[in-house]
Amino acid sequence: MRASPTIAAKCVSAVLTGLMGLACFGADKACAQAAPRQPIPIQFSFDRPIDAGAAPVLLASASGLFSSEGLAVTTNVASGSPDAIARVASGASDFALADINELIRFRGRPDAPPVKAVFVLFNQSPYAIIARKSRGIHALSDIEGKTLGVADGDLSIRLWPALARQDGIKIAGVKQQGIGAAVREPMLSAGQVDAVTGFSYLSAVNLRDRGVPADDLTVLRFADYGCEAYGFAVIVNPAFGAARPEAVKGFVRALIAGTHLAIKQPERAVDEVISRMDGGSRDLELERLHTLISDNILTGEVRRYGIGAVDPARLDRSIAEVAEDFKFRKRPSAADIFDESFLPPLDGRLIN
Repeated sequence: MRASPTIAAKCVSAVLTGLMGLACFGADKACAQAAPRQPIPIQFSFDRPIDAGAAPVLLASASGLFSSEGLAVTTNVASGSPDAIARVASGASDFALADINELIRFRGRPDAPPVKAVFVLFNQSPYAIIARKSRGIHALSDIEGKTLGVADGDLSIRLWPALARQDGIKIAGVKQQGIGAAVREPMLSAGQVDAVTGFSYLSAVNLRDRGVPADDLTVLRFADYGCEAYGFAVIVNPAFGAARPEAVKGFVRALIAGTHLAIKQPERAVDEVISRMDGGSRDLELERLHTLISDNILTGEVRRYGIGAVDPARLDRSIAEVAEDFKFRKRPSAADIFDESFLPPLDGRLIN
C-alpha cells in the first residue's frame, strides 16, 4: 500500500522534532557540566595579629590551593584564642587557628558547643620561659628565687604549675610579676625582670632583635622539660563540619600543601606574611618562621607519623596538665577535643 505524501511529511517532521529534542537535551546537559561550580565561602579566624605563624594559611590562599578545593577563604583576626573559639562556636567563623589548650578549657564546660580541632599545625606548643644567662638562669632549675614577668593574657603561665611539678620546681619560690604584653621584652632587656613567659618563636626572636646577644638568652621550652601540650590547631564549627564534610577535608588538604610550601619556600611564605602586616620586618619574620618550623611544626613525631593528627594518649595527658591550673566542670576526653575523620590518609600527611 502506498503512503500518501501528507502522511510521509508528518512522519519526517516527527523524526526531525525528536532529533532536535535530543540535541537540545544533550546541549543542556553539556552546558550544565561546563558551568563553573560556585566556591564555598569560608570565614577563617586567626587568633592573633598576623605573624610568621600564619604563613601556611596565607601561602595556601595565595597559591590557589584553597580555590582548587572549591573554597573561597576570607580571613579575620580575633583578639586571642578565647575570642577565636567563641567565633567558631557561634558560627560567626567557620574555621579558626587557635591554641588547642584553650579549646580544652572551653570544652570543660558542660554546656559548651561541641567545637573540635580537625588539624594540628603545631605538634609542640611554643610555650617557653625566656631568660638572661647574665641573670644566672641557664636551666629551668635556676628559676627559683628569680622574678618571672607574666604578660596579661599569656597562655604559657597556665601550663607552668604542671611543668613545675614535673621538674621539682617550687612555685612559691618563683616571684611572678604581672606586666603588659607590650613591655614584656623591653623589661627583660632592661633587666627589670629575670625572665618572662611567652612563645619561643615570638619573645626570643624579639629580644635578639632588640639587641640582646643570642648567647645571653636562655630559651627554656616547656616541651624540652616534659610538657606534652600540642599547640595551634584548626578548629571547625560543628554545624559546618556536619553539613560540609568534604569542604573541611578540602581545607585540610590545602593547608597541608600550604605547610609543605612554607617549609620549602620560606622566603616566599614570609613575603605573603609581610604583605599582610603593618610595618613588619622581613628578616625578623623569616627568623621567626625558621624557628617555629624546626621547633613546633616539623618535629620528630611529625616526621615519623605525619602532620595534623594527635596521639590520643598524649592528648589525654596534656588534658591532665591543663587540669593542674584549671577546674573542669566536665573534664573532656581526647575524643571531645580532636576529630580525625577529616584528615587524609597517612601518605597524604607525610612531610619532611
